[in-house]
Amino acid sequence: MKTALLFAQLKIRLLGGNLRGDLQRKLGFVFTLLVASGLAVLGFALMSLIRLAPPDVAADITIVAFASFLVSWMIVPLLAFGLDDTLDPARLSLFPLRTRELAVGMFTASATGVWPVAMLIVTSGALVGLARSVGGVLLGVPAVLLQFALCLVASRLITTSLSSALRSRRGRDVLAVAALFVVVLAQLPNLLVNRGLGDPLAMLRGLSGALRWTPPGLAAHAIADGGLTGLAELAVLALVVAALGWLWIKALSRALVTPDASTQAASVRKGGGLVDRLLPDGPLAAVVTKELKYIRREPKFRVGWFSAVVVTVVLVFSLTNGSPDGAGPWLPIVLTSVAALMIALQSGNAFGIDGRSLWMNAVAFGAERDLRVDLAGRHLANLLLAGPLLAVVAVGGGLYARSPAMIVPALLAGLGALGIGLGVGAVTSVLMPYTVPERVNAFNSAAPGQGGQALASSLGAMLTVVLLSLPFVLPIVLGLVWVCVLAPVYGLAVEIAGTRLAAKIGFPRLPELVAAVSKAA
Repeated sequence: MKTALLFAQLKIRLLGGNLRGDLQRKLGFVFTLLVASGLAVLGFALMSLIRLAPPDVAADITIVAFASFLVSWMIVPLLAFGLDDTLDPARLSLFPLRTRELAVGMFTASATGVWPVAMLIVTSGALVGLARSVGGVLLGVPAVLLQFALCLVASRLITTSLSSALRSRRGRDVLAVAALFVVVLAQLPNLLVNRGLGDPLAMLRGLSGALRWTPPGLAAHAIADGGLTGLAELAVLALVVAALGWLWIKALSRALVTPDASTQAASVRKGGGLVDRLLPDGPLAAVVTKELKYIRREPKFRVGWFSAVVVTVVLVFSLTNGSPDGAGPWLPIVLTSVAALMIALQSGNAFGIDGRSLWMNAVAFGAERDLRVDLAGRHLANLLLAGPLLAVVAVGGGLYARSPAMIVPALLAGLGALGIGLGVGAVTSVLMPYTVPERVNAFNSAAPGQGGQALASSLGAMLTVVLLSLPFVLPIVLGLVWVCVLAPVYGLAVEIAGTRLAAKIGFPRLPELVAAVSKAA
C-alpha cells in the first residue's frame, strides 16, 4: 500500500512539474488536459446513449467498444514508450524494491494521470448505457474496474516484455512497420461497409459474437446480465487479470536483469559525395549532407516518410471505395497534396532532432543569414527526397483514376503544398520548439511533459498550411486546373517568406531554442 501511494505521489509530482516549467510547457499541459477532459465527457455521453438502442444491440456495441479499448491500450503505450518515464522498467531498476512491489508501483503509476482517468470515465458510461437492473449496476461497478485493470495489466505486460527491443533501433523500426500495418487494417471495416459488402448490423453482430467469450466480452455481458451468470463471468475475468498480472511480474523480473540491446555496437557507413558534386562547397551543402544522413539513419524520418505513403494509399481506397470507378479526375491532385502535407509536417520542429548539439550551430551563427541558410539546407534536403516521391504518387494517382492528363497538375500542386508546409514548419520550429527524445521508438516526437506542446504545434501548422493552400486549391476545385502551374511558384514564395520570418524571429532566440530542444528526455 505504501509503495502504491509513493508511486502515485511521484506520478502526480511528475505531472505537476509541467506547471512549473516554461510557458510553452504549461500551455501544452493545459491543452492536453482540455483534450482529455473533452474526450472523457464525449465518450461517457456516447456510451450512455447506447441505452437508446435495443438491449441486444447495446450489448453488441459495448462488447466491441470494450475490445477496442483493450486493443488501444495494448498498442498506444508502445507508441508512447519513452514519452512516459514509468513505462520503461530500466528506469526503475535501481529502486530498492522487490519485483512485486515494483509491479504494484508501476500499476499505480499507470492508473494515475489524465488519460487513464479519462479512460475510466468513458468505460463507466457502460453502467448507464447497458445496465438495466439493480444486479447489472452492482455487477457493473466491478466489471468496469476489472475491464480497466485488464487494459492496464495487458499494456504493462506488452511494454515490459518488449522494453529491451524497443530501446534498440531495429526494434523501433519493426514496431513502426507493425503499427502502420495496424493503421491500414483499421480501415478494412470502413472499406467493406462503403463497398456494400455487408450490413453494418450484421457485421456488428458477427464481430460481437466472435468477441463474446473474450475478457472484454465477459465484462460487457456481466453488466447486461446482472445475474449469477454475470457473477461467474466476473470471476473468470478476475482470474484472467490475475494471470496476466502474474505473467507481467515474471516479464518484469526478466527485464530487470536483461542487458540493454541499445548499447550494442552498430556499424557506421561512409556517406557518399553526391551533394558535394551537385552543390558548391559551403554551409548549404554541409546542411544538406547532414540532413540526408539524418533521414537515412534516424527511424523517425523513415517512419514519417513511410507514413506519408501509407496515409496516401489509405486515402485512395477511402475516397474511391476501393474501386477505380469511384475516382474522379481531381483524385491525383488531392492525393499528391496530402502526401506533400504529411511530408512537410515533419519539418515543424526542425531543430528538435539536433538536440543538445544545436549549441554548436548557435555559436557559429553570426547573423540571420546563417540561420536562413541552415533552414534552406534542411528544406532542400527534404525536396531532394520528396520530389521523386511526389512524382510517384502523382503518376500512381493519375493511372489509378484513369486520368493521365492530371499527373503533371498533381505534381505541381504537390510541390506547391510542400513549399507551403516547409515555410510554415520553419516558423513553428522557432516559435514552439521542443525536445525530441533519444533512444525511444520512432513515433515519439516530444520529451516527457512536452506532448501537448508538440500536438498543438502540429495542429497549428496543419491548419495554417490548409489556410495558405486555399488560394490555389479553391480554383482547382472550381475547375481551373491551369492554376496548378502557379502552385510551385506560390509555394516557393511562402517557403522563402517563412524562412526569412523564422530567421528573423529565431536568431535573437537562439539561446531559448537550444534550451527548448535540450531538455531531459
